[in-house]
Amino acid sequence: MAHIYMSFDFGTDEEKAQLARHKLEMWKQAFRLDKKLLYKFERPGGEAAAASGSAKSAEPEKAAKSGKSEKAGKSGKTAKVKEKAEPAKAAAVSTGPVKLHLRLGFSGHEKMTEERLVKRIPAEEPFKDAAPAVMRQGEPGFDVTAAVFDALD
Repeated sequence: MAHIYMSFDFGTDEEKAQLARHKLEMWKQAFRLDKKLLYKFERPGGEAAAASGSAKSAEPEKAAKSGKSEKAGKSGKTAKVKEKAEPAKAAAVSTGPVKLHLRLGFSGHEKMTEERLVKRIPAEEPFKDAAPAVMRQGEPGFDVTAAVFDALD
């Protein structure tokens, strides 16, 4: 199975990177691309979030879910204070450049789906402004991108 790698550089815009992650998760679920579409984030300082979801990316989601359940039991004033505190923590974490590395791995009989995604992903909103780069096997830079993708866990 041949792989196609795509790289997107979001700069310091963590919000667009999270929009891209959300869109990729929607596509994975809608088109059943669980192991065919894998992505990893590259952040400075060795922080990397894997496609399957790391503990760092899961913690804010759990906190948000637990915050919703706490809202029902507490007054509205304390729930609003907690909502304001959580985004401040998330904004403080994201300071450096964020790169998204995406790997498409389709079998030979799925060429049509693969080509549609190769055309569609760089043309979609959060991805098109992020300097998309597509590398197929045999093209220059493919081995380097494959090594970077494998090194991110």
